[in-house]
Amino acid sequence: MDIQYIETFVLVTHVVAAIAIIGLVLYQRGRGAEMGAGFGAGASGTVFGSAGSGNFMTRMTSTVAITFFLTSFGLAYFAKLHADEARQVGIPQIETMVPVTPTEEGEVPSIDVPVSESEVPSLSVPGGMESDEN
Repeated sequence: MDIQYIETFVLVTHVVAAIAIIGLVLYQRGRGAEMGAGFGAGASGTVFGSAGSGNFMTRMTSTVAITFFLTSFGLAYFAKLHADEARQVGIPQIETMVPVTPTEEGEVPSIDVPVSESEVPSLSVPGGMESDEN
C-alpha cells in the first residue's frame, strides 16, 4: 500500500473526527444547564448532574477525541516525512560571499554587469499594442 493512500486516509479521518467532535459537543447539554430549574424545584442534588459512569454521548465524545489526537500525531509524522524529503532535495545556498569594502571616499563601489540588447526582454502589451520606450 502506498504511503500517499495512508496519508489521505488519516487526513480524511482527522477531518471527520473534528466535525464529529464539534457536533457531539454542541449536541450535549452542559452540566449547569438545569441549574435554574434545580434551585427552583428544591432538588439541589441535580444541579451538577450524576457522578455515575458516562452515558453514550460522553463515551462517544471521548472515543472521537482520542481518534482526533491519534490522527493528529499521524499527520505530524507525515509532515516530518515531507520535510525530510524537501531537505534532501536541497535549498539553494550562497556558497561564497564577496566582501565589499568602501572606497576612501566612503562610497561602496558598484559592479558593472555588461548586458547585450538581445538579453533584455521586450515588453509586450495585450491587445497588440507595442510599448513606447523613451
